[in-house]
Amino acid sequence: MTEPLEQRLEKAMAELRSAQEAVERTERELRQASFAVLSSDRAVRATVGPQGELTGLDFLEYKYRDMSPQELAASVLEAASAAREKMNRHVMKAMAPFAEPSSEVPELKGFELDWERIFGPGVLEKADQDTDRTDGAAPGWRDALGEDGED
Repeated sequence: MTEPLEQRLEKAMAELRSAQEAVERTERELRQASFAVLSSDRAVRATVGPQGELTGLDFLEYKYRDMSPQELAASVLEAASAAREKMNRHVMKAMAPFAEPSSEVPELKGFELDWERIFGPGVLEKADQDTDRTDGAAPGWRDALGEDGED
């Protein structure tokens, strides 16, 4: 038996209200998000804000004093890039539910999000590489030091 049109419209409106509230909550959370990542040589910690902008840069333990300008620049770029990628993945994960069709109202298809246009080429490949890790844990050497690269 087919559901009456009025009931389907009520369901659709309720789902739209719920989705709108969820989008607003997600946007508020994302506006406050930041990620910090250490460079692999542990000389630099870069912090990025919600739009991937560099918001902090720390030179750790005076290691920069023994580095060439090229080495220091590479450490800064590595940490900033990794933090930006981490933020990109966080945004993608937070927004993923809104890209899926509604289970209650099949006519509501979800948003189409072009991640490569938003974040640049290769973002999906990098996200896939991260999900290939079996446990999602930080590298063992960071765990042993009680660090996971996040603040």
